[in-house]
Amino acid sequence: MKVRGLPQQNICLPAGFSFCAASAGIKASGRPDLALVQACQGTTAAAVFTKNRVVAAPLKVGRASLTASRGRVRAVIVNSGNANCATGQAGIRACQEVCRELAGLLGLHPSEVFPSSTGIIGVPLPVAKIVLKLPELTAARAATMQGVANFARAIMTTDTRRKLASATFHSGTSAVNVLGIAKGAGMIHPQLATMLVYLFTDATASPSELKHALLYCCDQTFNCISIDGDTSTNDTVLLLASGRSGVRLKQASVRKDFSEALLKVCQSLAEQIVFDGEGVKHVIRLSVEQAKNRPEARQVAQTVAHSLLVKTAWAGADPNWGRILAAVGRSGIAVDPARVSIQIGDQMVCRKGVGCVFDEKRAHKALAQPRCEVRIFLGRGDSSIRFLTTDLTAEYVRINADYST
Repeated sequence: MKVRGLPQQNICLPAGFSFCAASAGIKASGRPDLALVQACQGTTAAAVFTKNRVVAAPLKVGRASLTASRGRVRAVIVNSGNANCATGQAGIRACQEVCRELAGLLGLHPSEVFPSSTGIIGVPLPVAKIVLKLPELTAARAATMQGVANFARAIMTTDTRRKLASATFHSGTSAVNVLGIAKGAGMIHPQLATMLVYLFTDATASPSELKHALLYCCDQTFNCISIDGDTSTNDTVLLLASGRSGVRLKQASVRKDFSEALLKVCQSLAEQIVFDGEGVKHVIRLSVEQAKNRPEARQVAQTVAHSLLVKTAWAGADPNWGRILAAVGRSGIAVDPARVSIQIGDQMVCRKGVGCVFDEKRAHKALAQPRCEVRIFLGRGDSSIRFLTTDLTAEYVRINADYST
């Protein structure tokens, strides 16, 4: 099985979906800011959302719609440039109006329309601008790669590039495609991120089958990345299955192949999000090994990944392993420092809690690369986790200091 990322021509498009985008004037720049996916009759869905207790209006509406439709989705409408969060009941009504107007144009029930928003928090959604643009938007939908590319571009905020990935597997003579489209560059942290991810497949699956596969893949990918430790109010990962391939997830072997394809797509999107992180110069592939269990490994990884001292050292390609060791020690895990070892690149820099002789120039050169491996050995068991994180640069501060102005 091969996973495909950019360029666009390498992406496989699942049957049963059409895409389009438009500029509704939400973004002051005039760039595309409204995107639509229409799905064929019978499309099933599952989703996971942010764990932030401050939740945007479209998440509340989307959750309710998934329940009301029993996991059936016929259209996805996304706006960028406005999060429709902290907007009170007016925000809920605005989101519902968009869904209702779109449903009328497409001949659907409003509960079959799934909404998403991303952008600035606390600003009323310009619902009139969106509704005015819906006829043009629906008329432009097409089951083409250009439509996919337009959709991917329209959902971007501080992203510098579109994020796409796909994979294909075969069941007998039938091919099953999985496509992923994502946005995200800041507020990236486990429990999802300022991340919108839309996953599409032409497999046939029930909502419960999709939810099972989605939870597993998110735990392995989107919940193992961090840029700045902030969890957004709008995080959504939505998986849609059109059923057009005719391949059902009833057999264990087919479920396994589907899960592997979905995982590969999610892994690619997670990496693309991290590599496009705001102001990021260095991506760190952080491995925490020899933990008692996976939650313990995750806790240590998150503590190290969120340490400002560690992240700024990585920004300067400084192999200051003492900051990493200190972060491990305050992670809340009962580690024995005398068992902890740390490796940067291909060199051990700390062995059993004590510094060891290493080539500092070589370690600096490793950290100065666009990506570098850092491994932490806890000496407590045989569980591990791989976690993608980044440095913290002055450019990140500049981007976020100026974001709303």
